[in-house]
Amino acid sequence: MRTNNLSRRTFLTFTAVLPWAWRAVAAAPIPIGLEMYSVRDELAKDPQGAVRAVAAMGYQGLEFYAPYLDWTPAQAKEMKAEMDSLGIRCFSTHNSESYFRSDTIQKAIDYNHVLGSRYMVMASSQPGPDLDRWKKVADELNVAAAQLESAGLRAGYHNHQLEFTPVNGVRPIEIIAKDTKPSIMLQLDVGTCLEAGSNPVAWIKANPGRIQSLHLKEWSPDSGKGYSVLFGEGVADWKALLNAAKETGGAEYFLIEQEGSRYPQLETAKKCLEAYRAAGF
Repeated sequence: MRTNNLSRRTFLTFTAVLPWAWRAVAAAPIPIGLEMYSVRDELAKDPQGAVRAVAAMGYQGLEFYAPYLDWTPAQAKEMKAEMDSLGIRCFSTHNSESYFRSDTIQKAIDYNHVLGSRYMVMASSQPGPDLDRWKKVADELNVAAAQLESAGLRAGYHNHQLEFTPVNGVRPIEIIAKDTKPSIMLQLDVGTCLEAGSNPVAWIKANPGRIQSLHLKEWSPDSGKGYSVLFGEGVADWKALLNAAKETGGAEYFLIEQEGSRYPQLETAKKCLEAYRAAGF
């Protein structure tokens, strides 16, 4: 992995990040991280440099998405050493459905162990319109969860619009929630839930203890804006959402996510964190 001009020494000169424990004490702030898809171009060019930049902004953790599995084992170890030196944690990883099969999951388990991740999240699924096919996804998650739990990890599922779009009056996400074991995290993507016309606060309250993490993605119904608005510029009621996540959902960490904005990716990530902090979260 290449490095960039943001050296470890420079980082330590300008910021100090306190160690973070997985189980926070009562009333402790929920740690805030970044889904690294938000800075995907920077991550592709210089993985360690991107992580240094994210840590320097003040993010406490991150979530790597699928390309992390293209790294060599040595690169994964180098990344973990870099994160340790910066005091930043890999909360979870996003993975394609193909890595939840019994014949492919071991590689992902090994990489998540190296990176120090706790949750291995299925990033999406498109089984088709038949609700019975969504039940098969739930079955697949249950089988994978058993293997992950025996390895000291936990499974999760991440929604998009599709899961909150009703099929014969039933939202597929309801099948996923009902037919999966309670230990499987339902990682809530706020923006896609809103775009699909669902109420994310109601969803959190309907699934107590299962919303261990959220993607704090904004959404605006205004023409041409969509997901390009920064945190706090859309229609999400963040105060109600984050309170519900803390009080009912069982939230352990939050993740800023941006698909793009009017600013470069790193600047976007920085501005979103600043807005999050300014709002008092």
